[in-house]
Amino acid sequence: LQFTEEKLGQAEKTELDAHFESLLARADCTKNWTEKILRQTEVLLQPNPSARVEEFLYEKLDRKVPSRVTNGELLAQYMTEAANDFGPGTPYGKSTLIKVGETQRRLGAAERDFIHSASINFLTPLRNFLEGDWRTISKERRILQNRRLDLDACKARLKKAKAAEAKAAVIF
Repeated sequence: LQFTEEKLGQAEKTELDAHFESLLARADCTKNWTEKILRQTEVLLQPNPSARVEEFLYEKLDRKVPSRVTNGELLAQYMTEAANDFGPGTPYGKSTLIKVGETQRRLGAAERDFIHSASINFLTPLRNFLEGDWRTISKERRILQNRRLDLDACKARLKKAKAAEAKAAVIF
């Protein structure tokens, strides 16, 4: 009731400390930017949306995500197979495809390591903030809001009681 009356402008609202309000605004801003950065980093690391959904499901089911071959590793495999098919005696097979294929394999392995490292060292702390600290902040904020509403409702009742008492004293 107090909340509704405040929204309609029919009840007074106890204002929180300005410094505290600025902290709440900073917390909201931090949460919003953290969510955006987390989502965009996930898109950067895994551009395939269905693969992201699959990884999300494995994570929620507490299962190990099966390792995927990166595009670089797949290209390296094709190059190596093509070089073997052309024969190591040909310049295209021996000197070009085998060398480039090996380089692509190393690049693919580096990409896999980067994705794994970024997930552990960058995304995990962001998720921990959103799932741990932010939940605590939200819970405490709701408790504070409820206490403030209770206080304002009590103030309104006290004000009405004093007004009724003053009216009764004037009549007598």
